[in-house]
Amino acid sequence: MKSKREQLDILNLYWEKNCKCELKKTASRAVFGDGNAESEIVFIGEAPGKKEDEGGKPFLGAAGKFLDEMLEGIKMTRRASVDGARHDFAKSNIYITNIVKYRPPNNRDPEQKEKDDCNEWLINELKIISPKLIVFLGRHSMLRFFPKEKIGNIHGKLMIINTKEFGKQAFLPLYHPAAALYNGGMRETLIKDFKKIPKALEKII
Repeated sequence: MKSKREQLDILNLYWEKNCKCELKKTASRAVFGDGNAESEIVFIGEAPGKKEDEGGKPFLGAAGKFLDEMLEGIKMTRRASVDGARHDFAKSNIYITNIVKYRPPNNRDPEQKEKDDCNEWLINELKIISPKLIVFLGRHSMLRFFPKEKIGNIHGKLMIINTKEFGKQAFLPLYHPAAALYNGGMRETLIKDFKKIPKALEKII
């Protein structure tokens, strides 16, 4: 039987070829999710930016550095070594991905059609990993599963619901690190909410 990592590699190669997302025409490459395929936690952002499009990994820019700092604060990591440029996920204890796998032009928000075109890729990715907890980084990923909610109302709250894709699943919505990076109040809120992750994991049966 293939490992989860091997299954993800096959999945990514398939969708890289077959994804219908129009952003393929303007992006440099698909940015695959990465990290520990056996992780209990999956973080979902919205879409790659310029740095991610160039480097081929999620969260490589300033928001990624902020994310790394918050992970360190809860004694987690997404890479084995921190040298400013190289991301080595071999010893990561999280997995991180985006709802859209290609960079939107000028880093604009992904459109609904683009989200829809990448949706099956994302759902299959999550099914392979089968995490205990899915953490939304920003409203775009949250809206995929909670379309009627506002992130300002449910950020930092553990949400356990029955989904048609996964059955019973736990979610934790957080503000996006990029949105909070230069907003003092939101930054403090995100750091506070982030520290709830270990306790949230303990609550999930």
